[in-house]
Amino acid sequence: MARSAPLLMLFAGLAAVTTGDARAQSAPASDLDSVQNIVVIFAENRSFDNLYGSFPGADGLRNATAESMTQLDRDGSVLKVLPPVWNGLTAKGVTPAVTQAQTENLPNKPYAIDDPSGFNVSLAVITQNMVHRFYQNQMQINDGKNNMFVAYGDSGAMVMGHFDGSKLPMWQIAKKYTLADNFFMGAFGGSFMNHIYLICACVGRYPNADKSPASKLIAVVNPDNVSLKLAANSPKSALDGIPKFVKDGDLTPDFYAVNTMQPPYQPSKNKPAPGGDPAYADPSVPTTLPPQTDATIGDRLTEKGITWAYYAGAWKDALDGDRAKPVPNFQFHHQPFNYFAHWAPGTKAREEDIRDAGLGGVEFIKDIDAGKLPQVAFYKPQGNLNEHPGYTDVFAGDQHIADVVSHLEKSPQWAHMVVIVTYDENGGIWDHVAPPKGDRWGPGTRIPTLIVSPFAKRGFVDHTQYDTTSILRLISKRFDLPPLPGVVMRDEGLKEHGNEPMGDLTNALNF
Repeated sequence: MARSAPLLMLFAGLAAVTTGDARAQSAPASDLDSVQNIVVIFAENRSFDNLYGSFPGADGLRNATAESMTQLDRDGSVLKVLPPVWNGLTAKGVTPAVTQAQTENLPNKPYAIDDPSGFNVSLAVITQNMVHRFYQNQMQINDGKNNMFVAYGDSGAMVMGHFDGSKLPMWQIAKKYTLADNFFMGAFGGSFMNHIYLICACVGRYPNADKSPASKLIAVVNPDNVSLKLAANSPKSALDGIPKFVKDGDLTPDFYAVNTMQPPYQPSKNKPAPGGDPAYADPSVPTTLPPQTDATIGDRLTEKGITWAYYAGAWKDALDGDRAKPVPNFQFHHQPFNYFAHWAPGTKAREEDIRDAGLGGVEFIKDIDAGKLPQVAFYKPQGNLNEHPGYTDVFAGDQHIADVVSHLEKSPQWAHMVVIVTYDENGGIWDHVAPPKGDRWGPGTRIPTLIVSPFAKRGFVDHTQYDTTSILRLISKRFDLPPLPGVVMRDEGLKEHGNEPMGDLTNALNF
């Protein structure tokens, strides 16, 4: 018997929900012009597999190949076991501690840090930090095989650990909206470089570094220009200790700043010069990076008359000299616009564009609740809420970001908003997916990214290839901005290696 039209519609609707048809469950929208606000939340130092390796429908741990899971020693041989976690799995001062001795002879494969029958270290415990630097990241990736994370890390087995992310508040938000499982950190290495890359798809430079106070910071690399030269006294095996290098510097031989340098303006870890301008960092200190002049997404937005701001957690406290730890644990190198001459102290741009997010993000949340966010907003949580291993735990930062998302969902601006929650880089933590080969600077290891919006596909895992430049691409596409040179260079590099261009996040949206 023929089914009636209403019944057919009912069956079709049920089928859409059952099969997870994202379009059937999303809010209707016409086109990208419907988006009036883009918010970027930038957390810290987690690979995708570290938190979302068991997420339903995602390319997770169950898809990892033996090649990527099985870690090699420095001579290319297979490690019989993982080295211990040097100095212990939990951070210094954390009790109860998981000692180095307790981590000996782990099988050569990934392991669950929070396994109740194993280490049983919860998401609310601060774990050991891991090296996350420009050259080491490339050496660990090992031409996409991801099998030398242990060999060129500094924490032994720590890099192979992961958590049950289903216990995190943001996991539930990922289930509700879109999780991107093929999103890579924009640049190899650490937080400093990836924050700079977030705003300009460029890399800082120290002109004439060889004739400057920074001359001793120039790395000594092999002819391949992607690996550090091992020192003669470096342990031959990862089982014997941490690798030693001739010079693991912050600058490349051609003077690009690829590891942590300090802002030329306060707040900076480097104090003002004696008798100098108190608003500046001492330029004679080797790690003070000279002011940068590359074009940024902020410049592009201002030129077009688009309102925007970088909300920095605990910014005012840092300027006032309150740098108490562990709260707020302000991180000076997480403030990218503070490296650029356009935002020097005393400029109108600095006053308008760099805003204090307050302690615990309270000032940022006030603007959210009042519907006063600019058209583009970047939010950087303060140190104790950013999820960085070594000085904070995962859960506190994840809960904070989930709370911020809850405020955004209730904001008067929510109906026309897209929120991107991502991480700056992997924190030295292993992931099984090979980054596509691009240009000299990246992309690096895969990181978690969520797209949260009334326009987002619901209950959707987006397999589109993305990286940090995808955020710049979305902003540029929505507001009709010319592409930044680094974005063009990234796609040229990808094409040169036979890879497709990076997406602009619109596949996560229901247009």
